[in-house]
Amino acid sequence: MRRYRWLILLGAVAVGLYLYPAAVLGPLGRYLVLEDGETKCDCMFVLAGDQLGSRIMKSAELYRAGMAPKLFVSGAGMVFGKTEDALAIAFARENGAGDVPFIGLPNEGNSTISEGRAVYPVLREAGCGSVLVVTSNFHTRRAGNILRRVWPGMRVQMVSAKTADYDPNAWWTERVYQKVFLLEWTKTVTDWFGV
Repeated sequence: MRRYRWLILLGAVAVGLYLYPAAVLGPLGRYLVLEDGETKCDCMFVLAGDQLGSRIMKSAELYRAGMAPKLFVSGAGMVFGKTEDALAIAFARENGAGDVPFIGLPNEGNSTISEGRAVYPVLREAGCGSVLVVTSNFHTRRAGNILRRVWPGMRVQMVSAKTADYDPNAWWTERVYQKVFLLEWTKTVTDWFGV
């Protein structure tokens, strides 16, 4: 009987996952999401990496609600010869946010760490002692931890934009959710080790 303990335990876990996936898998998906809430700050910053426009549109909504007087948009990376800030701002203006004074920050960042380091001097010079950071829900915990490290002396508040490619409560039900979950967990674990 002792021999089969591990097999019995493995079988029980498999049955639990099959019968109650939300109870077992849900906490893993929700761990990635850690928001500080919509709080007034000196500045707002939209992280790059959203091809659907959710982040930029959420920032426009927050700006109109008076959450920050300055709204910076990261322009990490180039797509067809344009930086992401230029593309995001154009998208927002075409979709009803022409009244929002976005400030583009083109940079050469290719990760949350390098992006944060690249824009830090500009945010400091602009008087940003507190920054409301807009990103996707799955990115809030890791991005918040990284930016608090690379932006010394700044209060960082994380808020998420609605995302179509991740549901933390049902990430195992759709392939696109599973891919986001796996990639973000991989990045989270490597960040723990400073990679």
